[in-house]
Amino acid sequence: MASENTDGYKGMSSDNIKGLVLALSSSFFIGASFIVKKKGLKKAGASGVRAGVGGYSYLYEPLWWLGMITMIVGEIANFAAYAFAPAILVTPLGALSIIISAVLADIILREKLHMFGIVGCLLCVVGSTTIVLHAPPEREIESVIEVWNLATEPGFLLYAILVMTTMFILIFHFIPQYGQTHIMVYIGVCSLVGSLSVMSVKALGIALKLTLSGMNQLIYPQTWAFSLIVAACVITQMNYLNKALDTFNTAVVSPIYYVMFTSLTILASVIMFKDWDRQNPTQIVTEMCGFVTILSGTFLLHKTKDMVDGGLSSSLSMKHSKHVGENGFEDPEEGIPLRRQDSLRPPSQ
Repeated sequence: MASENTDGYKGMSSDNIKGLVLALSSSFFIGASFIVKKKGLKKAGASGVRAGVGGYSYLYEPLWWLGMITMIVGEIANFAAYAFAPAILVTPLGALSIIISAVLADIILREKLHMFGIVGCLLCVVGSTTIVLHAPPEREIESVIEVWNLATEPGFLLYAILVMTTMFILIFHFIPQYGQTHIMVYIGVCSLVGSLSVMSVKALGIALKLTLSGMNQLIYPQTWAFSLIVAACVITQMNYLNKALDTFNTAVVSPIYYVMFTSLTILASVIMFKDWDRQNPTQIVTEMCGFVTILSGTFLLHKTKDMVDGGLSSSLSMKHSKHVGENGFEDPEEGIPLRRQDSLRPPSQ
Protein backbone atom coordinates (compact mmCIF):
# COMPACT_ATOMS: atom_id res chain seq x y z
CA MET A 1 0.00 0.00 0.00
CA ALA A 2 2.80 2.40 0.86
CA SER A 3 4.64 1.74 -2.39
CA GLU A 4 1.44 2.46 -4.34
CA ASN A 5 1.33 5.95 -2.84
CA THR A 6 4.97 6.82 -3.38
CA ASP A 7 6.20 5.05 -6.53
CA GLY A 8 4.80 7.60 -8.94
CA TYR A 9 1.51 7.98 -10.69
CA LYS A 10 -0.52 4.73 -10.54
CA GLY A 11 -3.87 6.03 -11.72
CA MET A 12 -6.66 7.70 -9.83
CA SER A 13 -8.56 5.82 -7.15
CA SER A 14 -12.31 5.36 -7.52
CA ASP A 15 -12.92 7.85 -4.70
CA ASN A 16 -10.70 10.43 -6.37
CA ILE A 17 -12.60 9.98 -9.65
CA LYS A 18 -15.92 10.55 -7.86
CA GLY A 19 -14.48 13.65 -6.22
CA LEU A 20 -13.18 14.89 -9.58
CA VAL A 21 -16.57 14.56 -11.32
CA LEU A 22 -18.35 16.30 -8.45
CA ALA A 23 -15.75 19.09 -8.35
CA LEU A 24 -16.04 19.72 -12.11
CA SER A 25 -19.83 19.96 -11.98
CA SER A 26 -19.52 22.22 -8.95
CA SER A 27 -17.28 24.61 -10.87
CA PHE A 28 -19.82 24.93 -13.69
CA PHE A 29 -22.62 25.89 -11.31
CA ILE A 30 -20.50 28.23 -9.18
CA GLY A 31 -18.99 30.00 -12.20
CA ALA A 32 -22.45 30.71 -13.60
CA SER A 33 -23.75 31.82 -10.19
CA PHE A 34 -21.22 34.68 -10.03
CA ILE A 35 -22.78 36.22 -13.12
CA VAL A 36 -26.40 35.70 -12.12
CA LYS A 37 -25.77 37.12 -8.65
CA LYS A 38 -23.92 40.11 -10.11
CA LYS A 39 -26.90 40.83 -12.37
CA GLY A 40 -29.17 40.64 -9.34
CA LEU A 41 -26.91 42.91 -7.29
CA LYS A 42 -26.83 45.51 -10.07
CA LYS A 43 -30.59 45.41 -10.47
CA ALA A 44 -31.14 45.69 -6.71
CA GLY A 45 -28.59 48.50 -6.42
CA ALA A 46 -30.47 50.54 -9.03
CA SER A 47 -33.51 50.75 -6.78
CA GLY A 48 -32.03 50.51 -3.30
CA VAL A 49 -28.86 50.68 -1.21
CA ARG A 50 -25.99 48.79 -2.83
CA ALA A 51 -24.47 45.79 -1.02
CA GLY A 52 -21.05 47.37 -1.32
CA VAL A 53 -22.05 50.18 1.03
CA GLY A 54 -23.92 48.00 3.51
CA GLY A 55 -27.31 47.59 1.83
CA TYR A 56 -29.33 44.37 1.73
CA SER A 57 -31.91 45.25 -0.93
CA TYR A 58 -30.59 42.35 -3.02
CA LEU A 59 -32.43 40.01 -0.65
CA TYR A 60 -35.67 41.13 -2.33
CA GLU A 61 -34.33 40.53 -5.84
CA PRO A 62 -35.42 37.18 -7.44
CA LEU A 63 -32.46 37.19 -9.82
CA TRP A 64 -30.03 37.28 -6.91
CA TRP A 65 -31.82 34.34 -5.31
CA LEU A 66 -31.59 32.42 -8.59
CA GLY A 67 -27.85 32.99 -8.52
CA MET A 68 -27.77 31.96 -4.87
CA ILE A 69 -29.64 28.73 -5.63
CA THR A 70 -27.21 28.01 -8.47
CA MET A 71 -24.30 28.57 -6.11
CA ILE A 72 -25.88 26.33 -3.47
CA VAL A 73 -26.20 23.52 -6.01
CA GLY A 74 -22.54 23.99 -6.89
CA GLU A 75 -21.54 24.07 -3.24
CA ILE A 76 -23.48 20.87 -2.54
CA ALA A 77 -21.55 19.15 -5.31
CA ASN A 78 -18.37 20.65 -3.92
CA PHE A 79 -19.35 19.48 -0.44
CA ALA A 80 -19.76 15.93 -1.71
CA ALA A 81 -16.45 16.10 -3.58
CA TYR A 82 -14.55 16.80 -0.36
CA ALA A 83 -16.02 13.63 1.16
CA PHE A 84 -14.36 11.53 -1.55
CA ALA A 85 -11.15 13.32 -2.50
CA PRO A 86 -8.45 15.35 -0.73
CA ALA A 87 -8.70 19.14 -0.70
CA ILE A 88 -5.49 19.46 -2.71
CA LEU A 89 -7.36 17.82 -5.62
CA VAL A 90 -10.81 19.38 -5.23
CA THR A 91 -9.96 22.99 -4.43
CA PRO A 92 -7.70 23.84 -7.41
CA LEU A 93 -10.46 22.74 -9.79
CA GLY A 94 -12.19 25.97 -8.85
CA ALA A 95 -10.08 27.42 -11.66
CA LEU A 96 -12.76 26.16 -14.02
CA SER A 97 -15.31 28.43 -12.33
CA ILE A 98 -12.99 31.37 -13.05
CA ILE A 99 -13.00 30.54 -16.73
CA ILE A 100 -16.77 30.18 -16.81
CA SER A 101 -17.38 33.42 -14.92
CA ALA A 102 -14.87 35.34 -17.07
CA VAL A 103 -16.43 34.12 -20.33
CA LEU A 104 -20.00 34.76 -19.15
CA ALA A 105 -18.99 38.18 -17.82
CA ASP A 106 -17.74 38.99 -21.31
CA ILE A 107 -20.98 37.82 -22.93
CA ILE A 108 -23.64 38.88 -20.41
CA LEU A 109 -22.15 41.70 -18.34
CA ARG A 110 -20.07 43.14 -21.19
CA GLU A 111 -16.97 43.03 -18.98
CA LYS A 112 -14.62 42.34 -21.87
CA LEU A 113 -12.06 39.54 -21.72
CA HIS A 114 -8.74 40.38 -23.40
CA MET A 115 -7.15 37.91 -25.82
CA PHE A 116 -4.42 37.20 -23.29
CA GLY A 117 -7.17 36.39 -20.81
CA ILE A 118 -7.87 33.32 -22.93
CA VAL A 119 -4.23 32.33 -22.44
CA GLY A 120 -4.77 32.78 -18.72
CA CYS A 121 -7.76 30.44 -18.88
CA LEU A 122 -5.68 27.82 -20.69
CA LEU A 123 -2.95 28.09 -18.05
CA CYS A 124 -5.58 27.46 -15.38
CA VAL A 125 -6.72 24.32 -17.18
CA VAL A 126 -3.14 23.03 -17.61
CA GLY A 127 -2.30 23.67 -13.98
CA SER A 128 -5.50 22.02 -12.76
CA THR A 129 -4.84 18.95 -14.91
CA THR A 130 -1.33 18.64 -13.51
CA ILE A 131 -2.62 18.71 -9.95
CA VAL A 132 -5.40 16.21 -10.69
CA LEU A 133 -2.97 13.69 -12.17
CA HIS A 134 -0.64 13.86 -9.15
CA ALA A 135 -3.11 14.32 -6.29
CA PRO A 136 -2.62 12.07 -3.25
CA PRO A 137 -5.16 9.35 -2.41
CA GLU A 138 -7.79 10.19 0.16
CA ARG A 139 -6.82 9.52 3.76
CA GLU A 140 -8.63 6.53 5.27
CA ILE A 141 -10.79 7.79 8.16
CA GLU A 142 -13.07 5.55 10.22
CA SER A 143 -14.79 8.13 12.45
CA VAL A 144 -15.47 11.85 12.73
CA ILE A 145 -13.60 11.71 16.03
CA GLU A 146 -10.42 11.06 14.03
CA VAL A 147 -11.04 14.28 12.11
CA TRP A 148 -11.68 16.14 15.36
CA ASN A 149 -8.38 14.87 16.75
CA LEU A 150 -6.60 16.13 13.62
CA ALA A 151 -8.30 19.53 13.97
CA THR A 152 -7.24 19.89 17.61
CA GLU A 153 -3.57 19.12 17.08
CA PRO A 154 -1.27 22.07 17.99
CA GLY A 155 -0.27 22.81 14.39
CA PHE A 156 -3.79 23.30 13.09
CA LEU A 157 -4.96 25.08 16.24
CA LEU A 158 -2.18 27.63 15.73
CA TYR A 159 -3.25 28.08 12.10
CA ALA A 160 -6.90 28.57 13.12
CA ILE A 161 -5.98 31.16 15.76
CA LEU A 162 -3.87 33.12 13.25
CA VAL A 163 -6.72 33.02 10.72
CA MET A 164 -9.33 34.25 13.19
CA THR A 165 -7.06 37.02 14.50
CA THR A 166 -6.28 38.27 10.99
CA MET A 167 -9.96 38.10 10.01
CA PHE A 168 -11.07 40.25 12.96
CA ILE A 169 -8.34 42.79 12.24
CA LEU A 170 -9.52 43.06 8.62
CA ILE A 171 -13.20 43.34 9.59
CA PHE A 172 -12.90 45.90 12.36
CA HIS A 173 -9.89 47.94 11.26
CA PHE A 174 -9.28 47.73 7.52
CA ILE A 175 -12.76 47.28 6.02
CA PRO A 176 -14.17 50.59 7.41
CA GLN A 177 -11.22 52.47 5.87
CA TYR A 178 -10.29 50.54 2.74
CA GLY A 179 -13.22 48.24 1.90
CA GLN A 180 -14.47 50.41 -0.96
CA THR A 181 -11.07 50.96 -2.58
CA HIS A 182 -8.91 47.88 -1.96
CA ILE A 183 -10.23 44.58 -3.29
CA MET A 184 -7.88 42.52 -1.15
CA VAL A 185 -9.71 43.49 2.07
CA TYR A 186 -13.07 41.87 1.28
CA ILE A 187 -11.48 38.92 -0.49
CA GLY A 188 -9.01 38.45 2.34
CA VAL A 189 -11.86 37.86 4.79
CA CYS A 190 -13.62 35.46 2.39
CA SER A 191 -10.45 33.46 1.78
CA LEU A 192 -9.36 33.20 5.40
CA VAL A 193 -12.78 32.06 6.57
CA GLY A 194 -13.06 29.83 3.51
CA SER A 195 -9.98 27.79 4.42
CA LEU A 196 -11.56 26.94 7.78
CA SER A 197 -14.95 26.23 6.22
CA VAL A 198 -13.45 23.75 3.76
CA MET A 199 -11.82 21.78 6.56
CA SER A 200 -15.15 21.70 8.42
CA VAL A 201 -17.06 20.82 5.23
CA LYS A 202 -14.67 17.94 4.60
CA ALA A 203 -15.15 16.71 8.19
CA LEU A 204 -18.93 16.95 7.86
CA GLY A 205 -18.86 15.25 4.46
CA ILE A 206 -16.83 12.37 5.85
CA ALA A 207 -19.28 12.06 8.75
CA LEU A 208 -22.27 11.89 6.38
CA LYS A 209 -20.52 9.44 4.06
CA LEU A 210 -19.74 7.13 6.99
CA THR A 211 -23.30 7.50 8.29
CA LEU A 212 -24.79 6.52 4.93
CA SER A 213 -22.48 3.51 4.81
CA GLY A 214 -23.93 2.26 8.10
CA MET A 215 -21.53 3.83 10.64
CA ASN A 216 -23.69 6.45 12.35
CA GLN A 217 -21.68 9.59 13.08
CA LEU A 218 -24.62 11.79 14.05
CA ILE A 219 -24.41 10.53 17.62
CA TYR A 220 -21.11 12.32 18.12
CA PRO A 221 -21.14 15.99 19.25
CA GLN A 222 -18.12 16.62 17.02
CA THR A 223 -20.33 16.19 13.95
CA TRP A 224 -22.67 18.94 15.12
CA ALA A 225 -19.75 21.17 16.12
CA PHE A 226 -18.40 20.95 12.58
CA SER A 227 -21.91 21.74 11.28
CA LEU A 228 -22.06 24.96 13.32
CA ILE A 229 -18.61 25.99 12.13
CA VAL A 230 -19.65 25.41 8.51
CA ALA A 231 -22.80 27.53 8.93
CA ALA A 232 -20.93 30.43 10.57
CA CYS A 233 -18.15 30.39 7.98
CA VAL A 234 -20.50 30.19 4.97
CA ILE A 235 -22.62 33.12 6.20
CA THR A 236 -19.50 35.23 6.70
CA GLN A 237 -18.11 34.27 3.29
CA MET A 238 -21.34 35.10 1.47
CA ASN A 239 -21.67 38.48 3.16
CA TYR A 240 -18.22 39.71 2.20
CA LEU A 241 -18.23 38.05 -1.21
CA ASN A 242 -21.44 39.96 -2.01
CA LYS A 243 -19.70 43.20 -1.01
CA ALA A 244 -16.71 42.38 -3.19
CA LEU A 245 -18.87 41.49 -6.22
CA ASP A 246 -20.98 44.63 -5.86
CA THR A 247 -17.96 46.91 -5.49
CA PHE A 248 -15.42 45.49 -7.94
CA ASN A 249 -15.29 43.93 -11.40
CA THR A 250 -16.46 40.31 -11.49
CA ALA A 251 -13.63 39.17 -13.76
CA VAL A 252 -11.16 40.55 -11.21
CA VAL A 253 -12.93 39.33 -8.06
CA SER A 254 -13.20 35.72 -9.24
CA PRO A 255 -9.51 34.99 -10.00
CA ILE A 256 -8.12 36.84 -6.97
CA TYR A 257 -10.59 35.13 -4.68
CA TYR A 258 -9.66 31.80 -6.22
CA VAL A 259 -5.91 32.32 -5.75
CA MET A 260 -6.18 33.37 -2.11
CA PHE A 261 -8.85 30.84 -1.20
CA THR A 262 -7.05 27.93 -2.86
CA SER A 263 -3.66 28.81 -1.40
CA LEU A 264 -5.01 29.02 2.14
CA THR A 265 -7.15 25.89 1.73
CA ILE A 266 -4.22 23.82 0.48
CA LEU A 267 -2.13 25.11 3.38
CA ALA A 268 -4.87 24.24 5.88
CA SER A 269 -5.30 20.76 4.37
CA VAL A 270 -1.58 20.06 4.43
CA ILE A 271 -1.46 21.07 8.10
CA MET A 272 -4.62 19.27 9.22
CA PHE A 273 -4.83 16.16 7.02
CA LYS A 274 -1.08 15.91 6.31
CA ASP A 275 -1.68 15.30 2.59
CA TRP A 276 2.00 15.48 1.70
CA ASP A 277 2.89 12.67 4.10
CA ARG A 278 1.37 10.27 1.54
CA GLN A 279 3.43 11.56 -1.40
CA ASN A 280 7.03 11.55 -2.54
CA PRO A 281 8.98 14.79 -3.25
CA THR A 282 8.49 14.48 -7.02
CA GLN A 283 4.70 14.42 -6.69
CA ILE A 284 4.72 17.37 -4.29
CA VAL A 285 6.94 19.46 -6.57
CA THR A 286 4.77 18.59 -9.59
CA GLU A 287 1.65 19.67 -7.71
CA MET A 288 3.27 22.94 -6.74
CA CYS A 289 4.29 23.53 -10.37
CA GLY A 290 0.69 22.95 -11.38
CA PHE A 291 -0.50 25.37 -8.75
CA VAL A 292 2.01 28.02 -9.86
CA THR A 293 0.73 27.54 -13.41
CA ILE A 294 -2.79 28.24 -12.17
CA LEU A 295 -1.57 31.32 -10.31
CA SER A 296 0.07 32.55 -13.51
CA GLY A 297 -3.20 32.08 -15.38
CA THR A 298 -5.26 33.95 -12.82
CA PHE A 299 -2.69 36.74 -12.64
CA LEU A 300 -2.79 37.08 -16.42
CA LEU A 301 -6.59 37.18 -16.32
CA HIS A 302 -6.45 40.03 -13.82
CA LYS A 303 -3.83 42.06 -15.69
CA THR A 304 -5.48 41.72 -19.09
CA LYS A 305 -8.87 42.66 -17.61
CA ASP A 306 -7.39 45.95 -16.46
CA MET A 307 -5.92 46.42 -19.97
CA VAL A 308 -9.40 46.12 -21.47
CA ASP A 309 -10.77 48.60 -18.95
CA GLY A 310 -8.24 51.18 -20.06
CA GLY A 311 -5.52 50.27 -17.61
CA LEU A 312 -3.13 49.47 -20.46
CA SER A 313 -2.89 53.04 -21.64
CA SER A 314 -2.54 54.22 -18.07
CA SER A 315 0.19 51.70 -17.29
CA LEU A 316 2.05 52.62 -20.47
CA SER A 317 1.93 56.31 -19.64
CA MET A 318 3.09 55.46 -16.16
CA LYS A 319 6.43 54.42 -17.61
CA HIS A 320 6.98 58.04 -18.62
CA SER A 321 5.42 59.70 -15.59
CA LYS A 322 6.21 57.26 -12.80
CA HIS A 323 8.14 59.81 -10.82
CA VAL A 324 5.66 62.57 -11.47
CA GLY A 325 2.52 60.69 -10.41
CA GLU A 326 0.27 62.23 -13.07
CA ASN A 327 -1.22 58.98 -14.39
CA GLY A 328 -4.28 58.98 -12.18
CA PHE A 329 -3.17 56.19 -9.88
CA GLU A 330 -2.93 56.83 -6.18
CA ASP A 331 0.15 54.59 -5.86
CA PRO A 332 2.18 54.75 -9.12
CA GLU A 333 4.77 52.28 -7.89
CA GLU A 334 2.17 49.54 -7.62
CA GLY A 335 1.49 49.41 -11.36
CA ILE A 336 -2.03 48.29 -12.20
CA PRO A 337 -3.86 48.53 -8.89
CA LEU A 338 -6.33 46.11 -7.33
CA ARG A 339 -8.83 48.86 -6.66
CA ARG A 340 -12.19 50.07 -7.73
CA GLN A 341 -11.79 52.17 -10.87
CA ASP A 342 -13.62 55.25 -9.60
CA SER A 343 -11.21 55.43 -6.67
CA LEU A 344 -8.25 56.08 -8.93
CA ARG A 345 -8.87 59.80 -9.28
CA PRO A 346 -6.33 62.11 -7.66
CA PRO A 347 -7.38 63.32 -4.21
CA SER A 348 -9.06 66.70 -4.20
CA GLN A 349 -6.96 68.05 -1.36
